[in-house]
Amino acid sequence: MDPLAIVQLVLRIVLAAAFAVMGVLHFVPGPARGMRAMIPAPLRRPRVFLVAATGVCELAGAAGLVTPWPLLRFVTGIALVVFLIAVFPANAVAAADPARFGRSAMPYAPRLLAQLALVAVVVAATAPLSGAFV
Repeated sequence: MDPLAIVQLVLRIVLAAAFAVMGVLHFVPGPARGMRAMIPAPLRRPRVFLVAATGVCELAGAAGLVTPWPLLRFVTGIALVVFLIAVFPANAVAAADPARFGRSAMPYAPRLLAQLALVAVVVAATAPLSGAFV
């Protein structure tokens, strides 16, 4: 295994652990309540469903990151990038109300930069190294 492949493996393991923890938190009453509160107003109707669905997405993403199949890891990377873009409005809601969301209310600009960095790490961790899905 070459050094770049080792770096990718480590990134995938770390990302998988992070997405797994966050996915589980979607089903823990306290954190899930805070996540429901972060959902933008136009989407609040199915908010319990949305929190559960995003938790399942994160758990599936964690599993996909550590799968032995390169094509599935690549597809997982694409899905996680789409997911991170889709959940950003909830992060913006939290950023707009720091009194209500406390530590979850990272200011908007740093939150956006962190989200972009996370997208970049997901892409780096899941991009095929050889250009093929072997």
